[in-house]
Amino acid sequence: MRTATSASLSVPILETERLVLRGHRIGDFADCLALWTDPEITRFIGGKPSTQEEVWSRLVRYVGHWTLLGFGYWAVTEKDGGRFVGEVGFSDFRRVIEPPLDGIPEIGWVIAPHGHGKGYATEAARAAIAWGEGHFGPVRTACIIAPENEPSIRVAEKCGYREFRRTTYKDKPTIMFVR
Repeated sequence: MRTATSASLSVPILETERLVLRGHRIGDFADCLALWTDPEITRFIGGKPSTQEEVWSRLVRYVGHWTLLGFGYWAVTEKDGGRFVGEVGFSDFRRVIEPPLDGIPEIGWVIAPHGHGKGYATEAARAAIAWGEGHFGPVRTACIIAPENEPSIRVAEKCGYREFRRTTYKDKPTIMFVR
């Protein structure tokens, strides 16, 4: 059986002053596992650390987005040294949420604890948004954030997102932002 070592061949590489956004690779699994099993990260995203199986499904889902939809999530690494710092990108998760996000690209970001407080989330999100404007054209994009996740709310606002509606997702309070 032959397996690909990188699904990033069709994923555009974006560079910012300090970061490189690239397609996920099989070799990113350990970093993704460390990220998504960290209670500090998952307290606002799902509420509990992910299992190894859930992290693997997430990684495969990222690759599938690019393959099927032409957009998805990037692995975010530091330009200097290549250290994995998180993930950012657009999705269509087909969420059951009101109002529905059907047809609206949903942006998201997550930065590992060692990257917190450095402005990486805003820098990466802005790069993704610039790419999205060229890819999607002049369309509305959205993000959903837990009301208590003040750092992500600040990132959203710095990137031009404004609160659209307070709703629930999986029975938890959620704020929907649009840009």
